Amino acid sequence: MEQLKQEIPTLIMKTEEDLAAYTFTKTGGKADLFVMPTSHDSAAKTIAFAHKHQIPLTILGNGSNLIIKDGGIRGIVMYLDALHAIKREGTRIISGCGAKIIDVSRFALEESLSGLEFACGIPGSVGGALYMNAGAYGGEISDVLIEATVLTATGELLHLQKDQLEARYRKSSIADKHYIVLEAVFELELADKTQIRLKMDELTEMRESKQPLEYPSCGSVFKRPPGHFAGKLIQEAGLQGYQIGGAQVSTKHAGFIVNIDQATATDYMELIEHVQKTVFEQSGILLETEVKIIGEDK
Repeated sequence: MEQLKQEIPTLIMKTEEDLAAYTFTKTGGKADLFVMPTSHDSAAKTIAFAHKHQIPLTILGNGSNLIIKDGGIRGIVMYLDALHAIKREGTRIISGCGAKIIDVSRFALEESLSGLEFACGIPGSVGGALYMNAGAYGGEISDVLIEATVLTATGELLHLQKDQLEARYRKSSIADKHYIVLEAVFELELADKTQIRLKMDELTEMRESKQPLEYPSCGSVFKRPPGHFAGKLIQEAGLQGYQIGGAQVSTKHAGFIVNIDQATATDYMELIEHVQKTVFEQSGILLETEVKIIGEDK
C-alpha cells in the first residue's frame, strides 16, 4: 500500500472497505485495498502497478448490474466514480467513465441534443454501459457511441473507433478483451428540447410504473432469451414473489430480484440458481444472467 501511494500520491486509498456501499443490491464483502483514481494517468499507473506486481485488480463502476459475493474481493479494487466529467463539443458529448449514463442523458437534454433519451432510466455508469452495450426501450449505447478511450490490462492507453468496439446484444470488445473504459464520445442530433423532455418523461413514467424501484436491486437479472421474455417465463413458472433469505423475485416485475430484508449476496445467488433451474424444468429454456457476479464466497 505504501509503495503504491508513493508512486501515485494523488490516489485515494482505503483498506478493508465495505463494498456493499457501492452496489445497488446493498450486498457484498470487503475489499483488501480500495482505490479511487482522479485522472487517466493515475488510473493507468494503478493498472500498471498491479500488473507489474501480479496483484489481482478488479474494476468497479456504479455497481448497478453487479453482485459482489459476501467474501469480498482480494487484491486491489479500483473505483472509477471520480472520472465523471461531461462536456459538449458541437453535437458530440464527451463523458468520463464514472459519470452516470442517466446524468449524460440529462446533460444532452439541457444541450438540446437527441439520441440518449432511451438511457434516462439506465442507472449504471458510462463505463458499465459501454462494457455491456446497455440498452432500453429500443435503444442501446452502440446507436450513439462513436469512439472510446480505454486502458488494456497492462495500462496501455488505446483510442477505439466504433467498429473496433464490436458492440452486440449486451456485449462488446470491451468485455471480451478486458479493456477498462476511461472516456466515451457520443454523436447526437440537435432537436427541440421540449420534445426531448416529453420523450424522457414518457420513458421515465413507463419505468416507474413497471419496475420495483422502491427496493434495492441489480436491475434485470437475466438476459432476454430469443423469442421470449425472462420475466414472463419466471412468472409462468410460479416464481413471482418467491423468496430466499432477504432476496425476492419482485412481485411487480418478475425479471427483477429485490433486496426486501437485508439480503446477502448468497441469498441472491441461491435465488438466481433456483429460478434458472425451475424455469428450465418447466420450459426447457436456460436463463442466462445479465447481472455480473464477482468476488469470493464467505
